[in-house]
Amino acid sequence: MRKKILILLTVLLCINRISMGQQVIPSKLKVFIDCHSGCDMTYMRSEINIVDFVLDRIAADVHVLITDQNTGSGGDQYQLIFFGQNQFKNNSDTIYFDNDANNTDFEERELLIKYLKLGLTPYIAKTKMAQYISIGMKTDKAGSEAKKDTIAQTKDSWNYWVFRTSLNGYISTEEAYTTSSINGGFSANRVTEELKTGFEVNGGKNKSVYRFDDDNGIPQKLTIRNDNYQVSHFLVKSLTDHWSYGYEAKISRSSFSNNKMQPLLRTGVEYNIYPYKQVNTKYFTISYLLDLRRNIYFDTTLYDKTKETLAGHSIKGNLTVNQKWGTIECGLEYHNYFHDWKLLNLQANVELSIRITGGLSFDLYTSAELIRDQIYLPKEGANSQEILTRRRQIATGYQLFSHFGISYRFGSKLNNFVNPRFGN
Repeated sequence: MRKKILILLTVLLCINRISMGQQVIPSKLKVFIDCHSGCDMTYMRSEINIVDFVLDRIAADVHVLITDQNTGSGGDQYQLIFFGQNQFKNNSDTIYFDNDANNTDFEERELLIKYLKLGLTPYIAKTKMAQYISIGMKTDKAGSEAKKDTIAQTKDSWNYWVFRTSLNGYISTEEAYTTSSINGGFSANRVTEELKTGFEVNGGKNKSVYRFDDDNGIPQKLTIRNDNYQVSHFLVKSLTDHWSYGYEAKISRSSFSNNKMQPLLRTGVEYNIYPYKQVNTKYFTISYLLDLRRNIYFDTTLYDKTKETLAGHSIKGNLTVNQKWGTIECGLEYHNYFHDWKLLNLQANVELSIRITGGLSFDLYTSAELIRDQIYLPKEGANSQEILTRRRQIATGYQLFSHFGISYRFGSKLNNFVNPRFGN
């Protein structure tokens, strides 16, 4: 009897081990797309239909965080982080790819889909939809020709310099009001991992015409003109994975701000708590800058100045964090002049996009500025017409803007269907 019981227990133990060793194969992979780069979700759902796109990150098997940063050529470097969840919790991966500055939106979208498919393939391979995966790993050119193309692409005949030129304008008119503007610019920039430098020239003219009847019923016309110009040069040198040095030199003019001519030189250092290569995920910099400027004014200022030389300094802090739970961006800047520390400017901004749980999310953007350094304001002030038409900048002690919201989504978690009829 004991022998039979022993055999039965052995058989049950073997069956249990076999069943534990067998992993349940899911029919479809559940994917949550967390895109900070304006992804075309309709296109994604159309091109990848062997997964279930879900709207709840907690319910997903894979959480895909997509971010991008501008490159020196004017394009973008994308980062796709694949966070495995549930039975894939120990599987994570990161993929990078570059989007050329001359690519159209269609070509950029195609690249993003290509690398999204590459990143999802190892996860889909462990589902029943693996049979629908097709992989091509060959080039149309022979091996030697492909190698020549690769070598040619690494040799840049422009030595990494990128040039941009622009000219734009607008006009808007109605019976009582007409406004027009024309702006143009030229820039030359060179960006490598060791050095970032550039030159820029831009300017613009604005004109506004107001038509109205005075108290006697006589038609009047008020014409307002403003112009602004700027020539600048900057250089930033990489010192280590955390430290960098830079300077900026520029000359500017703005009739709106009573600035007839302002040469400015600014220089300083920056420290990044995290290595700069982690910029897509987390970025926390603190910088200290010294500045020297020569102000020449159109009109005598509140301090009876027509021209003056000023020296000052500033401290800046910037924090950006992109994680599965959301995004945080914070900035803080303080500046004052050495000759009078009461002449200061303090700016702060906070942007939050937090997924609290499931379909519950919270968004906040706030910017505030404490202004105590408007030394350029004209002594005679602005009349009512100049204030209403914003011909001149006027005195203010602060600026504040805030936007916030909370949203909750419930119901179906699937997001697979595409129906473009009658737009949105």
